[in-house]
Amino acid sequence: MSTAAGRVEIHPVLGVPEVIESMQLAAELTTAAAGSVPGGLRDGDLLVVSSKLVSKAEGLRRPWAGDRDVKDELVRSQTVRVVAERATQEGITRIVEAVAGPVMAAAGIDASNTGDQGGLLVLPEDPDAAAEELRQELRVTVGVEVGVLLTDTAGRPWRGGQVDLALGCAGLAPADDLRGGVDHDGRCLTVTSRAIADEVAAAADLVKGKATGIGAAVVRGLAHLVGPDRGPGARSLVRTGPGDWFALGHVEAVRAALGAPPGSPASERAGIRPLAVGELAARRDRAVRLALLTLPQVTSATADGGRIRLVAADETSLGRALARLEFACAAEDLVVAQEDVSGAGAEVLLSAR
Repeated sequence: MSTAAGRVEIHPVLGVPEVIESMQLAAELTTAAAGSVPGGLRDGDLLVVSSKLVSKAEGLRRPWAGDRDVKDELVRSQTVRVVAERATQEGITRIVEAVAGPVMAAAGIDASNTGDQGGLLVLPEDPDAAAEELRQELRVTVGVEVGVLLTDTAGRPWRGGQVDLALGCAGLAPADDLRGGVDHDGRCLTVTSRAIADEVAAAADLVKGKATGIGAAVVRGLAHLVGPDRGPGARSLVRTGPGDWFALGHVEAVRAALGAPPGSPASERAGIRPLAVGELAARRDRAVRLALLTLPQVTSATADGGRIRLVAADETSLGRALARLEFACAAEDLVVAQEDVSGAGAEVLLSAR
């Protein structure tokens, strides 16, 4: 599959009407492509469609009047697990593994480009199946053999900005696994596996996107990647489970080890770290609450000079509290600068790293 394309063209699909529930999306996309893409849809084309169009057609719209609690509950219903969370002025923002597959903010639930009906749009539960259904409809009604990608926008660790990625994929092998082959110099390739579906999704977004209202594009020139079979789908690109080196954010990993995993009531009781670094006093208080989360026999109070006074029922409990506090400080970028222990009590001074 690693044969390079000589020329790739990306055409926006113009003239698609506002999608409503039960609309025949394949027919509308075909008509629009016929009027805006040279020659209309052809065998070997890749039809790249924003997942919002499918969500609208499938009626995956939920009423919403701006209530944050309603949106939070909807996000929870579409979440497999929480990866990271931060407090913002609007509420809690969570990065989660979505039911739809990828790890993304708010499970991909979005209030933008929802049309006159507004509300919140939920991702298809099985985007690969939705892509295959659209591909089969095009095969039957138009008689063309195309690949279909459903896309959504997501951020990436270690990179600023967002890109479109393949949420669902059919008729296209989503990855080009080059491991075991050789590079141009004849050296063995041991780790290279190109995420073809994501590359196509990102390229197509150059002619569509949120601001333009263009929800679909045709990528032409990659016919050698398009096949008659459904393929493994875009979910095969999702790295979770044993192969995931970054299953939790570094702050969440510490907090989870201390009994406050992200998304849990315990995490909210301890206090969720905000996006901004925040005042030292607030960071100190969250670290102490986290440290004492499972130690009801230990109490705390603020002493002179911003010190924290810990009082325990016994020396063993105090030792556990001090050890947990060392780790809790790591979740707030703090360190224990000074520690004065006397019997079952201690005064601790925390400072920024």
